[in-house]
Amino acid sequence: MEEDILIQISNRIKERRREKNITVQELAVRANVSKGLISQIENSRTIPSLIVLIDIIKALEIDLNEFFKDMRSKSDHLPILVKRKHEYDHFEKEHADGFHYQRIFTQSISQSTVDIVILELEPDATRPLVETEAFEYKYILAGQIAYQFNDDIITLNQGDSMLFDGRIPHTPKNTGDATASMLVIYFFEEKK
Repeated sequence: MEEDILIQISNRIKERRREKNITVQELAVRANVSKGLISQIENSRTIPSLIVLIDIIKALEIDLNEFFKDMRSKSDHLPILVKRKHEYDHFEKEHADGFHYQRIFTQSISQSTVDIVILELEPDATRPLVETEAFEYKYILAGQIAYQFNDDIITLNQGDSMLFDGRIPHTPKNTGDATASMLVIYFFEEKK
């Protein structure tokens, strides 16, 4: 993650905590993390995992969209989180032989709608850049897909995944010779 984004996240957490008159210790308890971690984050010495960051933002009682609103890197791009197949967290559950769990993405959902779809793209499928009022999660089931975000292109292969703010203009393109498919999850946050 670019250093300027790290500083923006750190500063925003510190500013919001102070605005709400919450101590570092109180925030740590609410987010179920250590006081030291909150201090390191606020002083730009570490960046939390996405899950911990979401927990901290929720502990501050701030809408995720509001927290990241107007946050830009020096190159003026919105954050797009790409996770490659080899980066997924493997874990075990219960006493089960032959069950292989991989945690790809975890999101606590309240006051929102989740829409889960399978999207298949023919090799010659085209559409213009679009915007969606949702966070979008994509998991590539088959094929290779090049995702265009304005002037940037991110190539995803089978097993790769990506999370981004759908308000970034985007469109996928199948770069292979066969039908490509992906699991798509839209997180629509209800307006207050």
